[in-house]
Amino acid sequence: MTENGVVGAWDVTRRFGEGESAVDALRGVSLEVPAGQLTAVMGPSGSGKSTLMHILAGLDSPTTGKITIGGTDITNMDDQELTLLRRRHIGFIFQFFNLLPMLTAEENVVLPATIAGDEADPAWVDELIAKVGLDDRRTHRPSELSGGQQQRVAIARSLVERPTVLFADEPTGNLDSASSGEVLALLRDSVDSYGQTTLMVTHDANAAAIADRVLFLADGLIVKDVGRSSEGDILAAMAEITG
Repeated sequence: MTENGVVGAWDVTRRFGEGESAVDALRGVSLEVPAGQLTAVMGPSGSGKSTLMHILAGLDSPTTGKITIGGTDITNMDDQELTLLRRRHIGFIFQFFNLLPMLTAEENVVLPATIAGDEADPAWVDELIAKVGLDDRRTHRPSELSGGQQQRVAIARSLVERPTVLFADEPTGNLDSASSGEVLALLRDSVDSYGQTTLMVTHDANAAAIADRVLFLADGLIVKDVGRSSEGDILAAMAEITG
């Protein structure tokens, strides 16, 4: 592996606890995510996929191994350095949206810029809000929006600072099938239109089918790494891993 990828992991392990009660969530994971690629990470419950995403995003530290983002080694950064790195380089989409209820949709979209002390580019904000189909919902608060609309606000928010990499944690896990389809189309479009490097953790084969690449984890290891695949092929791979 080189260090040219937007996100890189080298022999990453993560152990929780000590002694006989220790749990090895990751047992030596290496991967590289190139620019402009949408990578899906799948695996059964307890496979380590959420732990891997948290470590790649600088939300947790590996027990051993090395992590880079944009060519920068983040493994030994302190909390302040990691906070600045996430602010400048990382966008997040969560399963439960994580919008602030007292803010309007537009205020939630520009929140990362506000926190960073930046002024969001108005033309870019307009483009993002139009892209996610919420021009007529800009002044609505989250309680006035459907789940799908809230997740579309979250997608626009994740892109407003033009992050180096976007992490999506079960982005369709709390949505009905119609809203899921809209969200997946937007994630795919952000890659195709803006070259947005994206890593998505999902249990949904339909979601993984939009990815350029699918990584399968089991027992803390990458056991399969495939290119763009159909939903049926992904389901078959999952059955093979869990069977």
